[in-house]
Amino acid sequence: MDYKRDKDQDADCEKITAALLKSRTGEFDLESILFLKLRGLGIHDLGCIGECMNLERLDLSGNNITNLAPLSSLQHLSVLNLSSNKISNLEPLRSCEGLQNLNVAGNIISSTESLHCLQSLRKLENIRFKDNTYNYSNPVCRNAPYRTIVLEMFPTIKVLDGERVVGRGSDLYQLCKDIDDTIKAGLYKNGQLVEHPDCKPWVEDSYWEIKRSNNAIIEEAYKQFNDVLHECRLLNNRATHVISQTERSMSLKKQPKQYAI
Repeated sequence: MDYKRDKDQDADCEKITAALLKSRTGEFDLESILFLKLRGLGIHDLGCIGECMNLERLDLSGNNITNLAPLSSLQHLSVLNLSSNKISNLEPLRSCEGLQNLNVAGNIISSTESLHCLQSLRKLENIRFKDNTYNYSNPVCRNAPYRTIVLEMFPTIKVLDGERVVGRGSDLYQLCKDIDDTIKAGLYKNGQLVEHPDCKPWVEDSYWEIKRSNNAIIEEAYKQFNDVLHECRLLNNRATHVISQTERSMSLKKQPKQYAI
């Protein structure tokens, strides 16, 4: 796993230090660090992380962090992964005004009251308190009305626990989920699989044929698909540009200094 690979590269680090940050990023100035991955290192003290004033993306998953106070100065932070730690208090994140994506799955957040501090984050649109892929959760997720309460508290979020709640695809996702749940509920009776020998198609064979009246809908769907594809290409171009700049910067740093005599 990635956690193990990171631990092989660095011995367990109880506290984040300037030396650790510089060795992991290659940056001499902490304010120049924009992206940082420190997962699975056994960290419990965030130390001088607050000095990375321009940090935009931070991954601290798989550590032993309990206190988030040093993160309060990171106002440019947009993506924060704190999954699989020992966090119960999110109050310091109130100051992270640029936060858009927050992952705190696999911690010990116990109540929805502890989430009020995040309501002032106007840009927050993706929150994760549980992750079924890694079996991460929080005690707060055990409450039956948890999802309803969170959606009421954060009416502008687009994704909750990896499930899109608004925007493109959300209605289709919910429809498919409802159909799937209904089918599963009808398959079993008293714990036994029910056989249906006389099943008939729901619709006639010609139902799915494309008719002229649906052309406008198809054209709109095609247009939306092209828009998404265009956005993906723009993101790819930006990523390629950033990677090339980073590689160029690193290659310049590795060149030996020449002195004129």
